[in-house]
Amino acid sequence: MADEDDDQEQDETPEPPQRLFTLTEAERTRQELEPFLVEAMDSRKKLSSLETELAAVSARIMMMGGVIVPYDKLAAVRMEHNQLAETLKSALNHILETGCLIKDLDVGLLDFPAVINKQDVYLCWKLGEDRIRFYHRQDEGFASRKPLDPRDLGPGDTVQ
Repeated sequence: MADEDDDQEQDETPEPPQRLFTLTEAERTRQELEPFLVEAMDSRKKLSSLETELAAVSARIMMMGGVIVPYDKLAAVRMEHNQLAETLKSALNHILETGCLIKDLDVGLLDFPAVINKQDVYLCWKLGEDRIRFYHRQDEGFASRKPLDPRDLGPGDTVQ
């Protein structure tokens, strides 16, 4: 019974309040986080490639009923996989600790919780953009981005 009480107490612990960013704070944080985002994206791509390689070796072993396994090569691949997984975890934790949200790691999309006109929004930035120029409501996504300043449209951007 005591264990159930402990579980209930843990479940009732409120989440810490979401950090809200000003545009200046978000921009400063974005600049600091960009190298970690690139590192996380690169690590994820390399991990995916290594996992494909390991799965192929495993499939060959299963289909052939056993083959001569290149243990040294597999050990090196497994060690590289573990190092990349740790690098990815560290980079993601560094980003998330700031209060920033990772919305899409494939394209490098980050959201920064903020308030504009008394409405909860996300200041939205995508890797490759020169600065944070867009926002969207928290119940909307990337497709609903609006410019922070309508005069600040970039090449090819249109007000939606």
